[in-house]
Parts: sequence; C-alpha cells; structure tokens
Amino acid sequence: MNFVVIDVETANADLASICQVGIASFRDGALADKWVSLVNPEDYFNPFNVSIHHIDESHVEDAPTWCEVFPEVASRLHGRITVSHTPFDRGALAGACNRYGLTACECTWLDSARVVRIAWPQFAKSGYGLSNVAAHFGIDYQAHDAFEDARCAGLLLLRLSPKQA
Repeated sequence: MNFVVIDVETANADLASICQVGIASFRDGALADKWVSLVNPEDYFNPFNVSIHHIDESHVEDAPTWCEVFPEVASRLHGRITVSHTPFDRGALAGACNRYGLTACECTWLDSARVVRIAWPQFAKSGYGLSNVAAHFGIDYQAHDAFEDARCAGLLLLRLSPKQA
C-alpha cells in the first residue's frame, strides 16, 4: 500500500488555473508525508470557485506559480502510483503543465472514484464523491482543501486492505 494522492483546487473553470495543490504520501498502509502549497494561477478567480474552496487573489498574491512548485510536485509523483479522485486533478495537472510548457510527470495513475464505484456497489452509480463516501466510513475531513481531499482519498483506498477494513 505505497502510493501518493494529489488533489488541486482551481481558480476558475479552466483546469490549468491551479490555486492550491496537496499531496498525501502513503507508505506501508499509513499516511507518511504531506505537502501542500498555495499556487498563484496567474489567472482570475471565479466567485463560484472561491465559494467552494475559499481561496481568492489575496491568498495567492505572494504564492509561487505552477512553474515554481512543479519541480516539487514532480519529485513526489515521479515513478509512483499516483491517485486522484476522479480525472479532474489529473486533467488540471496536465493543463497547468501544458500552459507553462512543462513535461507532465511520469507516473501510474489510479482513479480512486472508480475504485470506490467498483469496490462498494452502493456507490456504483452515484454518491461516490469524497464527502459522501467519507461520511459513510466515518472519515473526518474538511472538504475542498487540497491536502485534506488527498488524505481522504488515500484513506478510502486503505479501506480496501484487509488490515484496515
């Protein structure tokens, strides 16, 4: 059970507008490391997005850009099993890399939402969002914070391990 989970928040509907990134690293079936950073998306903030994650221009004005945080992100994901809950985060990572002319990370992607839908039939068609599934399993977390979402998705995957069930 060694993997990393990445989650991002975006400033607007453009997936490349990452304004926060969080990575939770799991080793031997336990949370082993966390990394989180605000990111200046060099883009506008849509009020809808701000209402979800509460990050706005004032929070990121002195934050590093995607170009500046990407080496850290890449070093944590390179060659690893990398999890995202739905394809959103993977798409955002690819979009931000494309915007800045960066080569995306070489890793093996796993969609934890697909895993949840397959492993637990009650979530096969709906209700497989992090908040709902976390509540079902009694996982306490704060939704729409990049690290917390990454941690939660990782804890859900650990529920598949006979030691954790």
